[in-house]
Amino acid sequence: MQVSRRQFFKVCGAGLSGSSIALMGFSPTSALAEVRSYKLAHATETRNMCPYCSVSCGVIIHTLGDRSRNVKPTVVHVEGDPDHPINQGTLCPKGITLKHNIVNDRRLTKVMYRAPGSTAWQERSWDFAIDRIAHLVKETRDRRFVEKDAASRTINALTAVGVIGGCTDTNEINYLLVKAFRAGLGVVPIEQQARI
Repeated sequence: MQVSRRQFFKVCGAGLSGSSIALMGFSPTSALAEVRSYKLAHATETRNMCPYCSVSCGVIIHTLGDRSRNVKPTVVHVEGDPDHPINQGTLCPKGITLKHNIVNDRRLTKVMYRAPGSTAWQERSWDFAIDRIAHLVKETRDRRFVEKDAASRTINALTAVGVIGGCTDTNEINYLLVKAFRAGLGVVPIEQQARI
């Protein structure tokens, strides 16, 4: 007897009908009746901007947590914002991995300090870090500040310290960076993305 491929699958499919599966001890009724819940159904949506470049694409960050005092919200999903005029819901490869930047067990959340010449990292406070940075900036400015060039022209330049701003900084923050560091301390190498 010649059996075509189509006939073979029809016979096999009929043989594995619901009644024959039930006879083997399996009943798909409960599995078929159960509906899987949508993972973002109870998530809170927060609109924000991607921090990776100066384009500032809009993103929607989905978090779980009921905003109770003892509950820390957890980021479960990040996607492009379809209502944002810049990216209209699309994200580049860096932007789409934003969740992994936020939820990452390797991300540092405390100040770690390694003393000069040491091989061990130590946990320190934020006050220590801010005081140390201020001390080093002042020490460098006192040693390397140039008031006049070779022709005795006043230049008030400090090229041994650099300042980097970010693309998510506002124009006001970038204005203050330039005011405080270039006009205030004489720092020449200042970079931020307000110029783009």
